Amino acid sequence: MNELRPEKVSVIDPLSPAIDWVKVMLFKPFDIGKWFVIGFCAWLAYLGSGGGGGGGGPQGNFSSGNGEQFGDAIEAAKEYILANLGWIIPLVVVVFVLGIVLWLVFAWLSSRGRFMFLHCVAGNKAEVKIPWAKFREHANSLFAFRIVLGLIAFVVIIVPIILAVILIAAMVSADAPAFLPVLGIIFLVLFIIVVSICFGIIELFTMDFVVPIMFLRTTSVRAAWREFMTILSVNKARFLLYILFQIAIGIVVGIIVMTAMCCTCCFCCLALIPYIGTVILLPVFVFDRSYSLFYLRQYGPQYDVFSIEDSQPA
Repeated sequence: MNELRPEKVSVIDPLSPAIDWVKVMLFKPFDIGKWFVIGFCAWLAYLGSGGGGGGGGPQGNFSSGNGEQFGDAIEAAKEYILANLGWIIPLVVVVFVLGIVLWLVFAWLSSRGRFMFLHCVAGNKAEVKIPWAKFREHANSLFAFRIVLGLIAFVVIIVPIILAVILIAAMVSADAPAFLPVLGIIFLVLFIIVVSICFGIIELFTMDFVVPIMFLRTTSVRAAWREFMTILSVNKARFLLYILFQIAIGIVVGIIVMTAMCCTCCFCCLALIPYIGTVILLPVFVFDRSYSLFYLRQYGPQYDVFSIEDSQPA
């Protein structure tokens, strides 16, 4: 086990080589054609993973007047739905099926893109056709894992959401808050937050570490996860620090990008265009991918993805 727990593993040390690797890949020399090719791989890799900000929940009191107004609105909505079931049900079915199809397509393409982008970053290459074919089985394994994980997450999260809606409806119908329903809603919200964080960590570890292990070992996602768990089991505190540091990096990078977008209107408009925005922000994506690879390399030469490629960073 000692070889899986190196004497020194730092979240700071990978910063410098990751930044240097961005310079080597994208600026020495600068090649716009190379940017567009690698940018396409990055765009596929992060397809459908763009986050959206969530708004705060409704705030206010359940006074008798507010409760009655809310109850009347619910009753009116229910009557409208019942009167228009003939077109509402087909529309809901079509939207649901379309959403599932898009989710599957995006997950499949992004699973393929993860290995294509990793291939480009690890080898300082601008290739699409070769990694698309070379890592087909790897991507299919990752795709299946992500679909199963997504379905489990959906089931685990949708149940407390339904229960919370039922409790809210009960409070509205009673025209006043009750201690137990309020306590139940708070518990359900906290449960959803904790579960979402857990699934987010699994996704983070999968993309940052399991995918590179699959890349190195030419193995399935299950085998790669088993190998990663042997590392994680004896380095829990280090990976917790990695998660916290990644949050800090995300905040800093987000501030830099938002500042640049606010200062340059043209940059802002172009960055919002799919694919073009990824090409413009390619240094950010290359840094993000490189940082996790340099961090993983600290756990031993057997986890150095750069060692199997032609172009290696110092």
